[in-house]
Amino acid sequence: MAKTPETEHPVKAFGWAARDASGVFSPFNFSRRATGEKDVQFKVLYCGVCHSDLHMSKNEWGVTQYPIVPGHEIVGVVTEVGSKVEKVKVGDKVGVGCLVGSCRSCDMCSQDLENYCSKQILTYSTTYTDGTITYGGYSDVMVADEHFIVRWPENLPLDAGAPLLCAGITTYSPLRYFGLDKPGIHVGIVGLGGLGHVGVKFAKAFGAKVTVISTSENKRKEAIEKLGADAFINSRDPEQMQAAAGTMDGIIDTVSAVHPVVPLMNLVKPHGKVVMVGVPEKPLEFSTFSLIMGRKTLSGSGIGGLKETQEMVDFAAKHNILADVEVIPMDYINTAMERLLKTDVKYRFVIDIGSSSRSA
Repeated sequence: MAKTPETEHPVKAFGWAARDASGVFSPFNFSRRATGEKDVQFKVLYCGVCHSDLHMSKNEWGVTQYPIVPGHEIVGVVTEVGSKVEKVKVGDKVGVGCLVGSCRSCDMCSQDLENYCSKQILTYSTTYTDGTITYGGYSDVMVADEHFIVRWPENLPLDAGAPLLCAGITTYSPLRYFGLDKPGIHVGIVGLGGLGHVGVKFAKAFGAKVTVISTSENKRKEAIEKLGADAFINSRDPEQMQAAAGTMDGIIDTVSAVHPVVPLMNLVKPHGKVVMVGVPEKPLEFSTFSLIMGRKTLSGSGIGGLKETQEMVDFAAKHNILADVEVIPMDYINTAMERLLKTDVKYRFVIDIGSSSRSA
């Protein structure tokens, strides 16, 4: 007879889980594996709420395994390490992002691109090597292989830094890979939400000229005065879009809702790149003609490998890059998800796990 999540491992854990596609969360007792020789166990203090958590809790991508404990922007303090762990010690601050496993031997893994390993193991709602389901950071304790642990810089706050483990690396990686990380480069950031606002900060730290592209005119002042963007385009205004046509070297599109791509292709120069990092629940349409006229590229990018994630966190600490967050208690999560659906947050919810009660 199959064991229950509460008894399949020896380490008692408490979190909040969704049990079905309603996406409604409630308290959930489960268990974590014992700390193996290469494992790190840590007390979770904060966990960011990503738009992916919303999609997954409602099974909008069709891959969710219930019950689901989301959360892949996880930070805390080490409480136990295995006998062969070398990266961290008890008392260190650490983080876990979107990955807790990969094959460690394929071409992608050998290039420190575990995020593109065909056997990657996601931090939640995926089957781990022992056959059990992975549970994420909406919980009080975490156990992960040290390879997938990020060392946390001392001067980087845990609460506002937590979203960097997804929102941060998701924008940092394509800026670096596609050469949009150099002074004088003109970068467009589409969408000013959890990913977009961090993308603006990284692009500015690289010395780029940054234009925010949004359907919300009321974000203009925030984009320029608070986040430091150089310009703002209301994508609903044809005149503004036309005036900016052919001016950008590249665009990072962070939007997770269905939206038109062709107008964005028109904004980049010949040889320009539009990189998709948001994940709408339905396929998008684009015109081949918009690619051909200018040898433009429409690409995608997903998080980053562990080496690059550590590099990103260290870069953020050096340049004081943090997410703009609203810290919430764990039992607020259902309201937070409702607000996230309405984009009613500036710009990232972060759950204060360490101060949240273990009871309903």
